[in-house]
Amino acid sequence: MSDVTAPALGMDEELATISASLEHAPAAKAIEWALERFGGSAVLACSFQDVVVVDLVHRLAPDIEVIFLDTEAHFQETLDLVEETRARYGLNLVVTTPAPDAEAWPCGSERCCQVRKVEPLRRALAGKAAWITGLKRADSPTRAWIPIVGYDESFGLVKVNPLATWTDEDIVSYEHDHDLPVHPLMRRGYRSIGCAPTTRPVAEGEDARAGRWAGSDKTECGLHG
Repeated sequence: MSDVTAPALGMDEELATISASLEHAPAAKAIEWALERFGGSAVLACSFQDVVVVDLVHRLAPDIEVIFLDTEAHFQETLDLVEETRARYGLNLVVTTPAPDAEAWPCGSERCCQVRKVEPLRRALAGKAAWITGLKRADSPTRAWIPIVGYDESFGLVKVNPLATWTDEDIVSYEHDHDLPVHPLMRRGYRSIGCAPTTRPVAEGEDARAGRWAGSDKTECGLHG
């Protein structure tokens, strides 16, 4: 097991080779690689829009640390799903909260995502070597080229996206096949679920993330670019 916490010489090439080798492999293979390579220095960060990545990771590492960023502006349905999932799997769940100075930046304001998501995640990832996410290329055009494995310069650690090649249909199929809980807002037209004040349902034909920060040119919160 390697304790890589900084980009070593040739690391980008190594990770690119590993990512390419996993391109057509089951998602579990990417998770297995991360766990073998980083062990307890790997964590899972999950938005709980769905719990597919939780189920996949938990099957291989039931004690892994799972991070949920409580922005203090989530839908109650999201918070309920977090607790349902925690109870179902007995998760080793770490829930972050914003620092007190975040009160000056309510949801939708200029620095909201920075103080309510990015900074808490940075604190939670301190000392870790890798983080596993539920990102998919199908999420949005800005994520269309995400690798399965890469180095995250912003947070200074390896980032593993085992669901990168999955479609929304793959998610629904996995949920059905494994009898997973489904976020109730997904049945009400929400296809990308973030904070309540800045998330709306999307119309037929709209991009899945069109309901995030609608009316602005913002497409990402800063966690993933």
